[in-house]
Amino acid sequence: MHNELQKAIIEEFAPRFAQGAEVIYVGDTINKSLVLDKKRFEELNFSVIVHDKMPDVVLYHPQKNWLYFIEAVTSVGELSPKRIIEIEQMTKKCSAGNIFVTAFPDIKTYKKFAGSLAWETEVWLSELPEHMIHLNGDKFMGPRK
Repeated sequence: MHNELQKAIIEEFAPRFAQGAEVIYVGDTINKSLVLDKKRFEELNFSVIVHDKMPDVVLYHPQKNWLYFIEAVTSVGELSPKRIIEIEQMTKKCSAGNIFVTAFPDIKTYKKFAGSLAWETEVWLSELPEHMIHLNGDKFMGPRK
């Protein structure tokens, strides 16, 4: 289930909502970094990668200078306020803007986690890949810096 959701993030989410973005990190519970573009992270001044704190997929959009941190909820869970703070600590010297997305396989799973998701983040459901849920705020799909 976990790897299926990661695959959907790369094949379904990215072309729709991060068109032009590069896959620079894909983690796994066993193989912590299936994909790790160290050079790109260094270029972004993101030198400390703590695998236990990294979401499952990280995309980088060079034209917009945006990093998409995407958590497949089927692995370690959702992007909670605590997880957002941890990622922001790792990216404090980074030049790119951060976008936070929690991916779910379906609405039933989303409902289980809805109360613990961080505000100002995005939600994507692989069963409805053409839609996004934005959790409040004045901005949809963009960094908050």
